[in-house]
Amino acid sequence: MMPPLAAAAAAAAALILIVLSSEAEAAERVAVEKFPTSLTLERSLPTKGVGIEQLKARDMARDRGRRKNVRRLLAGSSPAGVVDFPVEGSDNPFTVGLYYTRVQLGNPPKEFYVQIDTGSDILWVTCNPCSGCPTSSGLNIKLEFYEAEKSTTSSKISCADDTCTAAMQTGEALCTASDGSGSLCDYTFQYGDGSGTSGYYVSDSLYFDTVLDAGSTANSSATIVFGCSNSQSGDLTKADRAVDGIFGFGQHDLSVVSQLSSSGVAPKVFSHCLKGSGNGGGILVLGQVVEPGLVYTPLVPSQPHYNLNLESIAVNGLTLSIDSSVFATSTTQGTIIDSGTTLAYLADQAYDPFVEAIVASVDDSVHAFASKGNQCFLTGSSVDTVFPKVGLTFKGGAVLLLKPEDYLLQQGTVDGAIIWCIGWQKNQGQGISILGDMVLKDKVFVYDLANQRIGWADYDCSQSVNVSMSSGKNEYLNSGQFDVNNASSHRFGIFVVNKIIVTMIITVILLGASLHR
Repeated sequence: MMPPLAAAAAAAAALILIVLSSEAEAAERVAVEKFPTSLTLERSLPTKGVGIEQLKARDMARDRGRRKNVRRLLAGSSPAGVVDFPVEGSDNPFTVGLYYTRVQLGNPPKEFYVQIDTGSDILWVTCNPCSGCPTSSGLNIKLEFYEAEKSTTSSKISCADDTCTAAMQTGEALCTASDGSGSLCDYTFQYGDGSGTSGYYVSDSLYFDTVLDAGSTANSSATIVFGCSNSQSGDLTKADRAVDGIFGFGQHDLSVVSQLSSSGVAPKVFSHCLKGSGNGGGILVLGQVVEPGLVYTPLVPSQPHYNLNLESIAVNGLTLSIDSSVFATSTTQGTIIDSGTTLAYLADQAYDPFVEAIVASVDDSVHAFASKGNQCFLTGSSVDTVFPKVGLTFKGGAVLLLKPEDYLLQQGTVDGAIIWCIGWQKNQGQGISILGDMVLKDKVFVYDLANQRIGWADYDCSQSVNVSMSSGKNEYLNSGQFDVNNASSHRFGIFVVNKIIVTMIITVILLGASLHR
């Protein structure tokens, strides 16, 4: 989900097809408007009591237990280290369709559920009072309202504040010439599905767990600027999939990642591992996950989102005949990584060759059929044995290898056979490709902002990960496991290593070698 900047051109375009009941009924394809640097907000919801047409329309636009005994540290006392956030939710559009985490804000602290969104920059939560804001959620979570007046550490950002002036340059703040120096620094985000939010910026304490050297932890805090939403409209007002706000993980100065990095609290790198199977969940840390097999590709510079240089698509090992200019990055083209998007969208000129290659590569036992423009299949076999793998090659030779479950959606059954449909959608008439949760799940993704690159590797996101406190190579060592997750369903162990430890070990090894000569 990507809120447009004030200076952005016209609204984005996306396409979503969610088709077929167990009797193989097909829903109609929905085409949407246009698509520049700003992308559509995508929010999915549980299907209980919700019609397919509603799901299509809403999907177009878009762990651990609660922390206890949180204590606020004195100003400036928060140690630098890996910041850990819990992850809940899943990529499944028929159950949840989004991933979210929990943050604690204010003093005394309140806990808020916020969607994890790499396609936007700002952390904002619902405030009291609020017009149109939901008070309950179909996700079985308790919604809260932030109240600046009741927090002893809160202060409202005025138009005269340097933070507001900087945010105005990126279109993330609103102040007019008639506003006095004491006027509040406002914002308004309008999303492609017609929903929107507006409010003002506040400064207050964010509480989090910091994992230090040798696996120890500290209850830490830092002062950050975030949005206080006092008005919501459109789908944001709906209770069935409501959360308390959005947690933007973009690159701009107002993102929490940038704020904590500039204050020395956390490294300028974050990582996530979104679990696709079962109840979902996963891992989200401000730090660099270090695992064998990680491959990196550079970010396209000077872009508002996480744009990558996609160079080619291969199906079953054969590169598709798509002109490389189709993937070039411009104001109307490019490939974007976005955890706020549920499915995946391919640029118009790349979509048909992709679908045709899948159809040509499936096993002869699979019955392929089209229903109202959507490509579907009927099979009684495991998808891994009868459908091809897909490879996306990015600049520098980094390949994102995808299993059939990364591009197929299970839609129902017929006489014991399973109906699968291609879940990737055509971005009708547009050159933007978006890789959402459907592609990102079951992989570690590292956003190394300090070195302007993104890396990934296949991974079981219910397992522990190795995390380095700084970006870059050869700065980590697997020195032991620390389990910071008390919830049995989502174990999360972090290995944190300091360069000093590495230096000490190397010194000991060299000393031992010299003594044996």
